[in-house]
Amino acid sequence: MPSLLTLRRPPRRLPRPLLVPLVAATVACAVLPAQAAPPSAADPQLTEAAAALTVWNADDVRGYLTLPTTSLHGAAVKWASSKPRTITPTGEVNRPAHGRPPAHVTLTATVRLDHHQVKRRFDVNVRPLPEQKPMEGYFFPYFAGERYTDGEQVYFGASRGNDPLHWDDLNDNEPVLTSALGEKGVRDPFIVRSPEGDKFYLVATDLKINGGKGWGYEMRFGSHYLEVWESTDLVHWSEQRHVKASGDQAGMTWAPEATWDPKLGAYVVYWASNLYAADDTEHTGSTYPRMMYATTRDFRIFSEPKVWNDPGGGVIDSTVTKDGDWYYRVTTDDKVVGSCTRDVVLERSRVLTAVDTPDTTPRKWQLVDDCVRTGVGTDWVEGPTVFKDNSGDGWWVFMDEAGGRGYLPVHTDSLAEPDWSLPSDYQLPSRPRHGTVLPVTAEELARVRAAYPNS
Repeated sequence: MPSLLTLRRPPRRLPRPLLVPLVAATVACAVLPAQAAPPSAADPQLTEAAAALTVWNADDVRGYLTLPTTSLHGAAVKWASSKPRTITPTGEVNRPAHGRPPAHVTLTATVRLDHHQVKRRFDVNVRPLPEQKPMEGYFFPYFAGERYTDGEQVYFGASRGNDPLHWDDLNDNEPVLTSALGEKGVRDPFIVRSPEGDKFYLVATDLKINGGKGWGYEMRFGSHYLEVWESTDLVHWSEQRHVKASGDQAGMTWAPEATWDPKLGAYVVYWASNLYAADDTEHTGSTYPRMMYATTRDFRIFSEPKVWNDPGGGVIDSTVTKDGDWYYRVTTDDKVVGSCTRDVVLERSRVLTAVDTPDTTPRKWQLVDDCVRTGVGTDWVEGPTVFKDNSGDGWWVFMDEAGGRGYLPVHTDSLAEPDWSLPSDYQLPSRPRHGTVLPVTAEELARVRAAYPNS
């Protein structure tokens, strides 16, 4: 990735329902869940609008649902639930306690168009909550880089026990997830665990540089899509989904990540985009990357993208973690927020979706520390991934020194008062580029090692 400088040019309290999502997914090889067929109606448009509705994963609900309030032809949709304490009419889900049987709920959609209406019912199976287990290992999805013909796909690494500094490649150092959609290359894979703990979403950049059209083209006309896989066990993965997230004025959609926001009852998904004027169809105007965001519950339907962090110059590769009441954001910054060039800055906010623009004074995301990579003696870095040490011994920010040593494990005892250090004894996977370190249980760690062994 070129320098940023070159880019110029007890039922819990339920959150308010999300705004109507406007950006939909294009799904490869999608199989609709088993559910009742829509009723017949005199108006074929009304029938078509009812038929278009889907409750995804209806037989295996593990989180909040997207229940659309509109359908085809401008039809309005209103939902009712047979067990509103389990699933509300706006899709919030309270799962049965661990050890209890699944809950069976009927959701009824009333579809209205031109003073006519039809109803469609969906039988839904809500799984009980999983058993809570301690985190005793780490899982590392990443890509290997454009220097390899198959390097822009998803590779897996696993820690040696509960040690965040010593790792093994998995699957004989061959990719596990490969892209068959979009540009047919994926970079920057990010994995997020659901708040309930038993579902995982992996999102990645739709980008291929090896054999592709080059960095200059991709910064101006790169993909507006995200590549998505989901799993309940880190071993069995869904079909790839090709999901439009960026608006048409974006030049690219790079390094997506996601954080669950309990106040919104949704994941906040964020990425870097160059933005161009609506009349600049050739994308020749001066620009720079800024961080955008959208919300989703299922990584199928996204809200319209909005600017999240635009300090007036280039920022990319934000990653977020929460500690107490604060969200901490680590970002690769081009001497805009911080005082060092091509460095990493640490900021915090109590509101995940707080927006900063060039006119925001003071910034809503408070600067905690800057010049992080300079302080520990690295070359320029990108792709930071932040996670808490399972032992409770502080925090790690792995940073990709892409032009040098690859990923470097940087440690701090505290995010509020950081004291960065780079240990001398570590062995990461053999060739990781921008990826994610995810704390996992001992059972999950053993499962991925067994599923993706090295010969």
